[in-house]
Amino acid sequence: MKQLSIKPTIHKFDNALDFAKEFNLKEGDLVITNKYIWEPYFGNLNLDCEVIFQENYGKGEPSDAMVDAIVSDIHTPAKRVIGIGGGTVLDISKVCALKHTSPLEDLVDGKIPVQKGADLILVPTTCGTGSEVTNVAVFSLTKRNTKKGLANDACYASDAILIPELLKSLPDYVFATSSIDALTHSIESALSPIATDLTKMFSYKACGLILQSYMKVVNAGDNAKKQVVDDLLSASLYAGIAFGNAGCGCVHAMAYPLGGTFHVAHGETNASLLTSVLRYYAKHDCENNEKNKDSEKNNTELSKLFEFMSNILECSKDDVLDKLDEVLNTILPKHKLHEYGMKKDMIQSWSKSVVKEQQRLLKNSYMPMSESAIEEVYTSTF
Repeated sequence: MKQLSIKPTIHKFDNALDFAKEFNLKEGDLVITNKYIWEPYFGNLNLDCEVIFQENYGKGEPSDAMVDAIVSDIHTPAKRVIGIGGGTVLDISKVCALKHTSPLEDLVDGKIPVQKGADLILVPTTCGTGSEVTNVAVFSLTKRNTKKGLANDACYASDAILIPELLKSLPDYVFATSSIDALTHSIESALSPIATDLTKMFSYKACGLILQSYMKVVNAGDNAKKQVVDDLLSASLYAGIAFGNAGCGCVHAMAYPLGGTFHVAHGETNASLLTSVLRYYAKHDCENNEKNKDSEKNNTELSKLFEFMSNILECSKDDVLDKLDEVLNTILPKHKLHEYGMKKDMIQSWSKSVVKEQQRLLKNSYMPMSESAIEEVYTSTF
């Protein structure tokens, strides 16, 4: 059984200049980034590479329309595609490094072959997606009001670059949503049925770093955020390695209709559902434990994870989810699903959609999640 795979070579630089020099950014390279990142950190380096600013093609998370428009503006095939940005930029860069990309809907539906077309270098500027070390890219499909992921080894970067300097001016909302996304990656990958001891090592390391960082922010206030971004950048990468191998599960699967329908940031959708899914798991773990009182099954992975988290959150294991809700609400105020515009009749339709569209994720859930189980979680969060 495969235990762990790490595809990209991982590098770390103190600043953008050192990265640009060592990787010799030049003519023939295509950089996909944001103007607010490029200009202060790379703009005065006199680089000859072609630069595309993602925000010129739309706001928010990556969509099929955004990608198709960008691809239509790339007239000369690049030798290297260099993505410098958050999850939106990195996921777009992955598909722009493929031979055939448009229309994107056909690509994610498997109607277009997924083949590498250029070398890919990814530089994250948020502390959440872990996309720089995964083969996954997720996009909103505008006609379907949902999201769908592409998972293929051709989407792996050859090099993943960490530059903490690029996170210095990270807005509070992006700090919150991206890091909560990484926390969800770490928790779901730790609980995945295909997790191994090696993937769990990365899951737990990421989870610990993120929760420790959150506790510093809770105790010291917003000023602590700048002090913890280096740890969170590393935690995001560790979580990316973990879920790149063990997968994500029900939280991500259930989050996609919310993000796709109401254009809510991915990390915020995870925040709205994370503890609700964990409460469902805990409830059914307890039911199973009652049936297996004398069995070693009482020492479940969920129980181990809650024990680990309780030590960092400074609470009892039984109070972990209440404490986690409290901490997360400090980082990013939590909302009920109806506050985003969800209607009650969407509970059933979304549940059907999740079961139909998100089996790639649901198969990695801690326990099997039927349509009725997903309805129960949506209802508890509504």
